[in-house]
This record gives sequence, structure tokens and C-alpha cells, in this order.
Amino acid sequence: MQATPSLKKNKIKVATSERIVHVFIVSFLTIFTLLCLLPFLNVLGSSFATSAEISTRTFILIPRTFTLNAYRYILSTPTIFKSIGVSLYVTILGTFLSMVVTSFMAYALSRKYLHGRSFFNFLVVFTMLFSGGMIPSFILVKNLGLIDTLWALILPSAVSAYNMIIMRNFFQGIPDSLEESAKMDGCSDWGVFFKIILPLSLPSIATISLFYAVTYWNTYQNAILYINDSNKWPIQVLLRQIVIVSSGLNADAASVDIVPPAQSIKMAVIVVATIPMLIAYPFVQKYFVKGAMVGSVKG
Repeated sequence: MQATPSLKKNKIKVATSERIVHVFIVSFLTIFTLLCLLPFLNVLGSSFATSAEISTRTFILIPRTFTLNAYRYILSTPTIFKSIGVSLYVTILGTFLSMVVTSFMAYALSRKYLHGRSFFNFLVVFTMLFSGGMIPSFILVKNLGLIDTLWALILPSAVSAYNMIIMRNFFQGIPDSLEESAKMDGCSDWGVFFKIILPLSLPSIATISLFYAVTYWNTYQNAILYINDSNKWPIQVLLRQIVIVSSGLNADAASVDIVPPAQSIKMAVIVVATIPMLIAYPFVQKYFVKGAMVGSVKG
């Protein structure tokens, strides 16, 4: 049987409307992507630009003349690699400890049979609304003897209430029947957690790990407050110091030919501070959306 002309027209109209919607969505997402990429490309291009080009162009995507002077200046700092090592140490150890504590706490608070569960959940949410402030936190860290130690960069940020709630909600989305069947087979609570819960929670674990890793890598305020020894500065604090020193030297006419322009150094500092997280993100990207969405909606 042949389709009637009216049915053919309806199909053509539907196909045309779908194409228009598809083109609109693709165009919108393309424009949005460019709006997100252009600032970073401007930062990247300006970091490779010469002082003459920076002074004559306000927006640089591709510099006319490439130069690595800003990166040479940053990497020539004697303690740069030591600071990178400090940041890597704090990020790796801090992320591991935070995930251990957060996952244990989230799993406990996700179990309906836990006595006082509502009260402990209230305490967690309360810390998101109210905190002691900077001075009580400093006094606590000082009394614990953590001043000028790398633990001062890890322990105050060991648990994030927001991250814990996301992981708790993810655990709540796992059917209770899995835990019950595992216990019927003789599995202990630890066995259920490590053999059942964690393997099913890889999206949430990857997402929260990325959140913690970014927090530790960008550690700045805690380092300013608790670290006096410049040999223990993380990369963010050292890069700030480099920008301050370079700005002061650029003000001296005699040093203009020695030190790259301050604007170029600032852009290079942003690139150096951002690249490690951009490298790490693709490895957890496939889990990121799933883990964040499920953990924030369920429960």
C-alpha cells in the first residue's frame, strides 16, 4: 500500500521540524562551548605572547610571535619543583584520606537501621550553614601542633559535607536486597561495604575524588594561614609569590628586558596551575556526570 499524500506531508513536516530543532541545539551548544573556551584560549595565547604584542593587543588567541620567556621565568624559580612535589603529595594523600573518611561516614549515614541517623545527618547539614570561622580554626590547628606541617593542608579539609551528602545519596540508591542477600551468604558488614557497595559506586567515587583532588590542588588559604616555611609552600602560593615579585620587577625600567611582562607571567601561572587538573579530568569524565547526577537527585 502506498502512503497517502497527507501522511507524506506530515512526515516531511516532522522531519523538517526535527532538523530545525537539531540545528538549533547544535548551534547553541557550539556557541556556548566557544564562550567557555575563548577565555582559556586567550590566557594560553597571552602566556606565549611577547611584551610588545601584549601592550598593543587586548585579546590574543594566537600570538604573532611565540615566546617561552614567561614559562622559563616561572620554571627558573629554585623552589618550583619542590612546590609541585608538595602539591602532588598533599593532593594524593589528602584525596585518599578524604575518600576513606567520607565513604565510611556516607555508608553509615545511608543505612536506615543506624540509630540516631537523622541527628547525625542534621549535624552534617548544620556545618554547611554555620562554621566557627577563620580565627577558631587557626587556634584549633595551632593547638593540635599542625602549624608549618603538611597535615595542616590536609586535615582541615579532610571531609566535605557536600561531598559526603552526594556519596550518601548514591549509597541510598543501591538496593537493600543486595546487602541482605550478601549477609545471608555470611558476608560481614565490612565485606558488604568493600565487595558490594564500593564496586557499584565507582561513578560516585570517581566524582568525589575529582572534587577533593581539585580542592587540595588549589589549596591556598590554608597554606597562607598555617605554613610559614617557604619550602613547604604548595604550588598555588609559590605562583602567587612569583606574580608579586614579577610585578615589582616590571615596575623597574632596568629590569624590563630581563623579566617578561607581568601580564604574560600571570597568564602562564594560570596555565601551570590549571593543566594538571585538565589532564586528570578525562580519566574520570565518563563517571563524572553519572556520579554527580545520581548522587544529587536520589535520596
